[in-house]
Amino acid sequence: MSEAIKVGTVDEIDEGTAKVVPSEETGTGEDIAVFHAEDGNFYALNDECTHETASLAEGWIEGVEVECPMHSARFSLKTGEALCMPAFIAARTHKVEVKDGEVLLFPNVNAEV
Repeated sequence: MSEAIKVGTVDEIDEGTAKVVPSEETGTGEDIAVFHAEDGNFYALNDECTHETASLAEGWIEGVEVECPMHSARFSLKTGEALCMPAFIAARTHKVEVKDGEVLLFPNVNAEV
């Protein structure tokens, strides 16, 4: 398993928002967005939309989905699945845990569905 990255505390990432962990910290070559979904849980996806260069963290979170701000493609925060066109390639998921009020990201470890 990869090393955990402390993203922040639960209180620092408001529900319905996301925080980007830069590629220099993730070690994956990709920025990773950590989302605090409307179901109260935290999820992580590669930040770049699979359709065209746009930050998913800047999109709109509805339930457990995020909508890309550029062309309105939607992705499941749980699975990364592309839910509508123009995207058809899933976004990469990463494991997130909450421990003692800290949000921990495990880059390159698939989210458990």
